[in-house]
Amino acid sequence: MTDAADDAAEEAAASFAPLRPILQRTAYRMLGSVADAEDVMQEAFVRWLRTDRGAVREPEAFLRRMVTRLCLDQLKSARRRRELYFGPWVPEPVVEAEPDIDEAVTLPLLMALERLSPLERAAFLLHDIFDLPFEEVATTLERTPEASRQLAARARAHVRASRPRFPVAKAHGLELAAAFLEASRGGDIAGLRAMLADDVSFYSDGGGKRPAGGRPFAGIDEVLAAFTALARLLRHGGRWELVGYRMINGLPGFVTREADGMLQTTALLIEDDRIAGVYVVRNPEKLRHLEAEIAHGTN
Repeated sequence: MTDAADDAAEEAAASFAPLRPILQRTAYRMLGSVADAEDVMQEAFVRWLRTDRGAVREPEAFLRRMVTRLCLDQLKSARRRRELYFGPWVPEPVVEAEPDIDEAVTLPLLMALERLSPLERAAFLLHDIFDLPFEEVATTLERTPEASRQLAARARAHVRASRPRFPVAKAHGLELAAAFLEASRGGDIAGLRAMLADDVSFYSDGGGKRPAGGRPFAGIDEVLAAFTALARLLRHGGRWELVGYRMINGLPGFVTREADGMLQTTALLIEDDRIAGVYVVRNPEKLRHLEAEIAHGTN
């Protein structure tokens, strides 16, 4: 590269870096995949490098529009992949000891967003989560403000039940996670019953690559039966270890290394001091980024 090209690359990187966290959050929430979001970020930077940046008056708005449009393209292929996905689909876990993500965007909401069209998903996230006016949403989606408002309203109606009503305090949530881990791994079914809501749901995502539930389990009796079988397997399945209690996509939970040597994340939706949802990710492809973070000591 020439000196001028080197200088341009450094300038592009310097202006992109401060905006990267919010752009990354936008991409992840649009896609539900850490790997896909990273691909979008790389493509966005390449395009930013080629842009006449001197002509861009508002870099954040410009880049957010770019990232959103790249995500809309990505969602078309992602939707086809998920139609062929084996078993329950759970978003790739974002695991943080000290969460800095918006607590309004929890794992159940990310799953609810999967039922929306790409445009509905984008309109909802940009307006309801990132507080952008509909005029800017319309510019990003290449729709009118009224059409953007209708897209967001349809999305809001679909996901309303998935918004957290009473977010649990982090410390208390992690205490419940510890009690749940002890009871579920120790086969304390009576203890589990006392923790679970009557309408609890249990999702286990192995992606066809590791043993997991082939479908979601719903209701306390089904979920307890699943954990009874799990406890029986654990008694004869070798040793596992706790990596740590963490916030996972805004929910309290924990990371374990299972008897097969591979990671697993478990996130808990807590409502009215009862566990209303259990979300387990076992698919190794969804845990590569977490394995890398642990190897580098960043989690």
